[in-house]
Amino acid sequence: MPEARRPPLRGLYAITPDGLRLPQLSERVEAALRGGAVVVQYRAKGAAAGERAVVAQALRALCRRYAARFVINDDLALAQAVDADGVHLGADDGDLAAARRTLGPDKLLGASCYADFARARAAVAAGADYVAFGAVYPSPTKPQAPVAPHALFARCRAELGVPACAIGGITLDNAPPLLTAGADLLAVISDLFAAPDIESRARAYQHLFEETV
Repeated sequence: MPEARRPPLRGLYAITPDGLRLPQLSERVEAALRGGAVVVQYRAKGAAAGERAVVAQALRALCRRYAARFVINDDLALAQAVDADGVHLGADDGDLAAARRTLGPDKLLGASCYADFARARAAVAAGADYVAFGAVYPSPTKPQAPVAPHALFARCRAELGVPACAIGGITLDNAPPLLTAGADLLAVISDLFAAPDIESRARAYQHLFEETV
């Protein structure tokens, strides 16, 4: 899918839940894409390498069908192997500058910056296309994560000039203040994929962005 037809890096950033396999996972991801998710991140810490490759290929194909970006969490080699749109790296997942060189200029590089603006500044200097701050609320996925202040998003917009992604404990009810604060992307796992109607939940998140211009 040509880049020009893809949505900008603003909207729902769907992160796959642990423990689901094909075809259930692809069915749920497709529902999120039908609802308007602009990015899907494949995150599967415990899966075997062969299984991860098969799932990544399936999800990449879905994302291209819906003109969304497909990002691999923490695995640069897998991102390259399946021609993903990019990779997202945490603090202990490799050197960002080296990843940027490997990816080239046309792939996305995201960086987890937690509650640390200095880390975000360094990430952008190393070539990150977007930075993620969180947990912005207490998170069921990472309950020990420190809470990131909402002021980080306005500061990112003013000083770094790259999209900022909010992650951690986000729900439809608590998401609007994040958009008001300047978040460009909302990374959601539980409140999206545990919803009884994933497509409707994704569409509701996208409506929040339409209401916050």
